[in-house]
Amino acid sequence: MIYKILVIEDEIPAANRLKSLISQHFAQAHVLTTLDSIEDSVEWLKTHPAPDLIFMDIQLADGQSFDIFSQVDIQSPVIFITAYNEFAIKAFDVNGLDYLLKPIDIQRFKQAIERFTQQSQTPDYSSLLKELQTPTSYKSRFLVKKGDQFIIVPIEQVAFFQFLDGYTHIFTTNNQRLIIEDSIEGLIQQLNPNSFFQVNRKTILSISSIAKISTWFNSRLKIATQPNSPEDIIVSRDRVKAFKTFLGN
Repeated sequence: MIYKILVIEDEIPAANRLKSLISQHFAQAHVLTTLDSIEDSVEWLKTHPAPDLIFMDIQLADGQSFDIFSQVDIQSPVIFITAYNEFAIKAFDVNGLDYLLKPIDIQRFKQAIERFTQQSQTPDYSSLLKELQTPTSYKSRFLVKKGDQFIIVPIEQVAFFQFLDGYTHIFTTNNQRLIIEDSIEGLIQQLNPNSFFQVNRKTILSISSIAKISTWFNSRLKIATQPNSPEDIIVSRDRVKAFKTFLGN
């Protein structure tokens, strides 16, 4: 039997890594396509037969993939993928078949595939839909160490986050630059998607920090922020469509 696989992942390197693992360690599988947004996933699932298995990243460019379940009756088993452990456990607890943490471990991948091939029960995502109706609690402040002191940064004072020089930095509205331990991938899971958007692999913007948007090479966008960023902020081409949707919402 050849299992038909759908991959929903908006980060190209992560999608390529996953497809490589499928090719190397799941010989009976055929990847139908790779989708990178909630909008495209909903459209595809409504117009194609259900795949045998879905690999689904929890955080997509245009929001959390849980939103897909409120728009489509998904009958396929789902293996959720995330960079943030809290959301992985949540996905597993609400009847996801299994979950994988980024970066994906080969042995953990094999275990998930083995579990999938041995399962026989049709997944029930009703509790997932119930979970979606529960108000989500997003990050409201950060505790940051500065020298020998700790300071509290309210989320309202965050202009943007950037990964620079091997560290994740908070840039605040009053021109502070502070180092935090969180990764960009982990942060985006904790932030309100109505206020923050990950424009590329290194940068998450608050909508209130955007001062100017300009067209850029290769169908990309360049963002000027207030306060200014130490590096050019470019919206990657695969996120432009979702970014425009974010701005319009």
